[in-house]
Amino acid sequence: MMMVRRKSHPSFDEEAETEQKKLEIELRKRALESLKAKKDCLLHAANFASLNIYLLYLLIVSQLLVYDGHGCSHVATRCRERLHELVKEELECEQQWKSAMERSFNVVGANCRCDLQSPECDAVGSTAVVSIVTSDKIVVANCGDSRAVLCRKGKPVPLSSDHKPDRPDELDRIQEAGGRVIYWDGPRVLGVLAMSRSIGDTYLKPYVSCEPEVTVTDRTVDDECLIIASDGLWDVVSNDTACRVARMCLRGKVDVRAPPCLVKGMEGEVVVGSTKGGEGGEISDKACSDASLLLTKLALARHSTDNVSVVVVDLKRAT
Repeated sequence: MMMVRRKSHPSFDEEAETEQKKLEIELRKRALESLKAKKDCLLHAANFASLNIYLLYLLIVSQLLVYDGHGCSHVATRCRERLHELVKEELECEQQWKSAMERSFNVVGANCRCDLQSPECDAVGSTAVVSIVTSDKIVVANCGDSRAVLCRKGKPVPLSSDHKPDRPDELDRIQEAGGRVIYWDGPRVLGVLAMSRSIGDTYLKPYVSCEPEVTVTDRTVDDECLIIASDGLWDVVSNDTACRVARMCLRGKVDVRAPPCLVKGMEGEVVVGSTKGGEGGEISDKACSDASLLLTKLALARHSTDNVSVVVVDLKRAT
């Protein structure tokens, strides 16, 4: 693989050290939070958010992922354990973003069935939205109704499109496969699932697909932040509002303090991405943490009925 051959290059150690220093600076602008909207929902589903950063072809690669499980936590947990590694492995073999993402999603989709192999296991699934951020690109692969939104020059730019059963192209795909969309408390595949793509949900194949839609966006100097979240946020907060909230936090205009009522009994359910800094101290960017937490609290205040996971990334480069 290219990564192995590169290691034999005489200047690799120096280049890697330089990239590592850049990485430590970049990490000061990264943070994530994942907060469950309802404590008792953990019995039926799970949301996970994660951030992974590594070198790929001597480029700093930030990999951000949000999973929103339904039925139970099995598929979302399997995605959390494997999908980021699969994406990394595929990208090490080739730099074709779309095909690498598609293969990764297909592999995890084919190997996510519960070991119990009971009929109930077929009715378990998860959305997945994966974003790869490099110095000049933002790559987003989406499967389901979680969403990635770029804030560019104060305006929201959706980088993914929700996979809803009544989306015209998705409706056509479902019907061509022999399925139906039935309106039962909203549009649902066969009257059951409120999304047209997911990982898992084998009982609804081939109508429900695990193939992601992939977008590749060139970064510009006007890019401010990237917001990735589950539908628990987007059901009650618009793209524009989410961008305005994140911008206020990143500009230091909001100081968030989680009230005791949100923290009590929720230990271990708020995760902040961090890493070791140059002097060995733990680094996490408070502004991004505040933005993630404030968006989560806003969704709760607006009575979101779903679990909420939010990742906010500051895209402004350090000067």
